[in-house]
Amino acid sequence: MIRHDDESDELWAAVADPIRRRLLDLLLTDGEATATTLAAGLPVTRQAVAKHLAVLERVHLVEGRRHGREVRYGVRPERLDAATRSMALVAARWDERLATIKQLAEDVSGEAGEPRGD
Repeated sequence: MIRHDDESDELWAAVADPIRRRLLDLLLTDGEATATTLAAGLPVTRQAVAKHLAVLERVHLVEGRRHGREVRYGVRPERLDAATRSMALVAARWDERLATIKQLAEDVSGEAGEPRGD
């Protein structure tokens, strides 16, 4: 049985959004950046980027560091690794479930095609 908790639910919700995934990609590629810099490469406003970064920060995927008047965000690699492992476990469980469903469907269709011995 899959254990659901608030932390894992928040993580899944955080990475479900394509803009947040894009932000992670940009930060992984370019290193630290400000919300303004990140917004330049996205179809959303700087304020929207700041809100998305706050979500990613809440689940500890990114960390903001103040440098003077600006906040520079960077990916927390250890947390991203843990999140990736967690998601891989869930994916493996789904693969197992889908294989079971496929086998059940094949068993039922095989039984339906057998001649009856009346």
